[in-house]
Order: sequence, then C-alpha cells, then structure tokens
Amino acid sequence: MPKTLPFELYTRKYEIWFEENIPLYLSELNLLKELIHGDMTIEVGCGSGRFAIPLGIKIGIEPSYKMAGLSRAKGLDVIIGIAESIPLMDEIADTVLMVTTICFVDDVIKSLMEIYRILKRNGKVVIGFVDRDSELGKFYESIKDKNPFYKYAKFFSCSDVINFLKSTGFKDIRTYQTLFGSIDRIAEKQQFQEGCGKGGFVAISASK
Repeated sequence: MPKTLPFELYTRKYEIWFEENIPLYLSELNLLKELIHGDMTIEVGCGSGRFAIPLGIKIGIEPSYKMAGLSRAKGLDVIIGIAESIPLMDEIADTVLMVTTICFVDDVIKSLMEIYRILKRNGKVVIGFVDRDSELGKFYESIKDKNPFYKYAKFFSCSDVINFLKSTGFKDIRTYQTLFGSIDRIAEKQQFQEGCGKGGFVAISASK
C-alpha cells in the first residue's frame, strides 16, 4: 500500500521543513533545474508541489489526497495515483522527475518500469534522493524512528539506485550531488558537482 499516512496526518509539518530549511531546499532545486528538459515533464510523487511549481512542471502524480490538494491550489494538474501504476498513456513524457519518492514506493523496480513506459524514446528520468551512505543519510537513519516521515522511508545508496536503473533498461546514467557538509552549517544555497559520495542529496539522470 502507498505510504500516504504521514503525509495525510502531518501535512503542515511537511511544509514547515521547506520554510525552515531554505538553503537546503534551494540547493536541491538548483541541481534539479539543470536536469529537466523537454516540453512535457511529469513529477511522480509531487507532494505539495514544492519542486514541480518552481521547476515549471505542469502535471503531477500523487497518492496523498491532502498533498494533491495543496498542489492543485498552487496550479498544478494533479492525478491521484501511485508510481507502480501510473495512470498515463505510453510514451507521453520527455522527462519524469521523482524527488525522494523512491524512498516511499512499495516496489522500486515496478515504479521504474512504469516510468520507462510513459517516457518517450530518449526521454529521461531524474531521481532525487538522500544518499544513505552520506553524512546526511546516516543522520536521517539515526533519527528514523523518531520522525513521522522517515520511519516509513527506505533510504538507498547511490549504487543502489544506479543498479535499479540498469536493471530496468535505462542507459546514459549520470550522477550529481549537493548538500556538502553538516546540514546545520549550510547557511546559503550550494552549487552542485558531478558524481556522488560527498553530497547528502543526489540526483541521478538516465535515458530510455
């Protein structure tokens, strides 16, 4: 079953994180905006629209009704659905974005197969997530049981996600990272660099 309960119960708490962690949020946005291309971009797991709206994405897929309501209020066209069964036609998207969603899906491989299906030929998936092996990932793991969201999450390493992508047929896999150092010392938007292993937030792009 989709892990929507914390997002239904703690909607305001979710929004507060972005308001209280603006440098982290802007660093992630700064990276993701460089990887989005094409006229038709869809975000799977769009939440409250915190990424879709500033990135100019028009369509989102979201299983949480409360989160979908917030996104719709901001102007996003949201379809209720899950990553494992995306309610869209084949080969419709230039880019599909997932930001932290991979940590909450029930079946990663099935989700990526669905994304592969709705992507056009040479279309691109962009997956943003907290690297389990990073300083940030280890911190989130340490507080997992005390956080209403993280307790439902399964964090992955950079190599985990790369292997998932390869096993579902994606190619031209490229990795990028940001959020370097302790998050409580990040006071302004950071730039990003290629690779993974140093930054807490990783974005991986891959082509169909």
